[in-house]
Amino acid sequence: MDPNAGTVVADAPAVRRLRLLSANIQAGTSTRRYSDYATRSWSHVLPAGNKRVSLDTIADLAARHDIVGLQESDPGSWRSGFTNQTHYLAERAGFDYWSHQPNRRVGMVASSANALLSRMEPVDVSDHPLPGRISGRGVLVARFGREADSLTIAVAHLSLGAGSRRSQLAFIGELLQDHPNSVLMGDFNCTAEQPEMSLLFQRTRLQPPACTVHTFPSWRPQRAIDHILVSDGLACSGMQAMPAAWSDHLALSIDLDVPAALIR
Repeated sequence: MDPNAGTVVADAPAVRRLRLLSANIQAGTSTRRYSDYATRSWSHVLPAGNKRVSLDTIADLAARHDIVGLQESDPGSWRSGFTNQTHYLAERAGFDYWSHQPNRRVGMVASSANALLSRMEPVDVSDHPLPGRISGRGVLVARFGREADSLTIAVAHLSLGAGSRRSQLAFIGELLQDHPNSVLMGDFNCTAEQPEMSLLFQRTRLQPPACTVHTFPSWRPQRAIDHILVSDGLACSGMQAMPAAWSDHLALSIDLDVPAALIR
């Protein structure tokens, strides 16, 4: 008698759902009103202000996701108590893989990085400095899967000035133009309707967001300046904003449906 008779073998799922999060964590600093930028400016350079409690709250949020892109994560300076915040969050939230891109340092007092936390192992991670009037911005790029059309995730923090953003978006457009299945997430410091954003949409398959989700300021969101942009070959849903502890930005979360073959 065939021991396998009557046994139904389930096919591998054609699509895998991933939960993505993008968060400007402001190095664990608390900002709950505009006046805090002045009255709590000391917290941006001093290792105080309950940053560890803030990081633990962010870790709880990150733990509910599969891939997390961070901006303004301190890679280890005086203000963070020389704690690599990306490493701390990866361990606290249970991520096996993490990468970071330190891109702005003020002596040993304060530093900032883009970062990526992932439950899947990327096959390649690269970081690229971005052009701009003032140096110190960058984009972190990770690739999942070994095929030419594999899933590519990029994390960026763009400049405040429109001219610098234009050159940065043109650079990112060239970087991602040959990656048909890509996601770009981060703090863009502008809405999707700004003229410079058209460079990105023209040069890549990334699409404008289907809905407007306000993320800044976190205590009274009025501007949609944080984005998770997805290429037209991927399906996403459930975009929502949520507090990243007491950062001045809300975090963004989406569900992304990825063909399983892309990330094997």
